[in-house]
Amino acid sequence: MRSVRARAAIGATLVVAVALVAAGLAVLLVLRDNLIGQADLQAEVAAREVAGQLALDTRYEDLDLDDAEDHPVQVTDEEGRVVFVSKGLQAVSGTRSPGVSPVPSASLGATASPDDDDDDDDDAGDDGGRPARGEVSSDDPDLSDGTATVDGKHADYRFAAVEATTSAGITLTVHAGAPLAPEQEAVDTVRGAMLTGLPVLLAVVAGVTWLVTRRALRPVEGIRREMAAITASEDLARRVPEPGSRDEIAALARTTNETLTVLEASVERQRRFVADASHELRSPIASLRTQLEVAEAHPELLDLPGAVADTVRLQALAADLLLLARLDAGEKPGAARLEVGALVREEVSQRAGDRIPVTVEVAEDAAYEVSGSRGQVARVVGNLLDNAQRHAEGLVAVSVAADGSGVRVEVRDDGAGVPEDERERIFERFVRLDDARSRDDGGAGLGLAIARDVAARHRGTLTVHRAPEGGAAFRLWLPGAE
Repeated sequence: MRSVRARAAIGATLVVAVALVAAGLAVLLVLRDNLIGQADLQAEVAAREVAGQLALDTRYEDLDLDDAEDHPVQVTDEEGRVVFVSKGLQAVSGTRSPGVSPVPSASLGATASPDDDDDDDDDAGDDGGRPARGEVSSDDPDLSDGTATVDGKHADYRFAAVEATTSAGITLTVHAGAPLAPEQEAVDTVRGAMLTGLPVLLAVVAGVTWLVTRRALRPVEGIRREMAAITASEDLARRVPEPGSRDEIAALARTTNETLTVLEASVERQRRFVADASHELRSPIASLRTQLEVAEAHPELLDLPGAVADTVRLQALAADLLLLARLDAGEKPGAARLEVGALVREEVSQRAGDRIPVTVEVAEDAAYEVSGSRGQVARVVGNLLDNAQRHAEGLVAVSVAADGSGVRVEVRDDGAGVPEDERERIFERFVRLDDARSRDDGGAGLGLAIARDVAARHRGTLTVHRAPEGGAAFRLWLPGAE
């Protein structure tokens, strides 16, 4: 039961079994009703035929009963006494009287002698209430189940009761039966065929379902094996096989490969990050160690400003790495409301030692509010200003303005700008363009990467364009506070 194929086969078999049993019962009931209806019709026809003869004053011994073996007949009078039974009828049940031996009664007038008929004819004119000719009741016959023994053979019958009135005004009831043996045989035959064919059909359904499910799940087994091999080998460059079909399994394989591609890129990026971080940390640590070792041997040669600069650089690099680690871990920004114009003014006011004074372009009477982390947004503005200071020749400007449903912060410089084919690569980690390869002047290449990651965490964007002054224009867009 742990196998999908087994559960599918059992489920399909149970559903088909229930459907077949219900359909079989319905067929048997309809067949039985139809056959019983035919027996009712045969019994009614036989009863009306005999009743018609009695209505014509036919004597009992002259009744035409050619099929008495198949349609036994019993006739009773108004008092329920048996006045006539067909030849060979030895026992009967299900009629008004279980008797099979005729008894004398007034109804025997229907079989009077010719002399009696002459007398009756003479007296016919005297009795105005006696009909000149008998009649058969047109009402629906009474139908009932019963049994009869004819010539020693006992069987079930369907009886129809029809009333007939003779010319003498005597009412007789004719009970004629139709055998139910054909109906029973037909129902038993169909039932036996169903009971015989049902297990075979269910076995076929189970087998076909098993084979079809096995074939359908074969690609899933291939995906599972390949995923197990990838897990064991830790080789994320491998991919699971994609079937040529366009079903859900093919979609699963494609999605799995897409996930492996993203995972491989993430792991590769993480490995490259660790390698680059180790390389970047090695330089300031080695420089600081060299200066300390020289100072230990020759105190008079201690380059204290250089040691402080290396320490500050190491501290800044460690802070950048820690921030990137928090961002990669999915740290969500706060939901505080920030006034971007005031934040930019405050950030610029703290940069007294910049090489080029920063020009601030913010409307005094406007409020540009966003939601997020004040520290992280300030970090983005600071990183953009640091980048502009590094490349500008004589102008660094920052502006804040409304842009659609958000706020746009733009930092411009009049430097060489960013080549169009490099405008996405500069946002990758540890990337420095050729004119900024110096670690002392160009930094570690993490500032713009951190800025874009923070913008993305705040549901914003960070792009670079060509400034009107000819340099680079970095545009930070953040959605407005709700």
